[in-house]
Amino acid sequence: MTPPEPSQATTADALETRIRRRLKRQHFMHHIGANLTRIELGRVEAEVVMEQHHQQHGGFAHGGLVATLADLVAGFAAVTLAPENQSLVTAELKTTYMRPGVGEKLRAVGWVLKPGRRLYFCEAEVWADEKLIAKASATMAVVETQG
Repeated sequence: MTPPEPSQATTADALETRIRRRLKRQHFMHHIGANLTRIELGRVEAEVVMEQHHQQHGGFAHGGLVATLADLVAGFAAVTLAPENQSLVTAELKTTYMRPGVGEKLRAVGWVLKPGRRLYFCEAEVWADEKLIAKASATMAVVETQG
């Protein structure tokens, strides 16, 4: 007799548990106040509530913060598809800024365009409230997990 397939809910719960376990080591993410709000196979979303320390001199979201959020969601989207014994690092990140980041909350959405054995090609968008402020493309490289 063949064992039953795991339910979609069980699989989603297991994925979320695995990703949240890896997030404990994401110290910079915690430092900037980013929280993953959605985790699916090949897709991740995160939010940051805008505070003064996130702003550049003109009061807009700092470009480094915007690029970091794009990198974070693209990378973790790839992690959702990678085997547990592998880690990913950013090999390339291109961020295009479309407008200044003004608002109360930044939301980033990342997804995998093409997973591979050694490279994952991803994209991301960053939104300030309901306005798209940046798009990014990222290449994530597979590395063996240390210890």
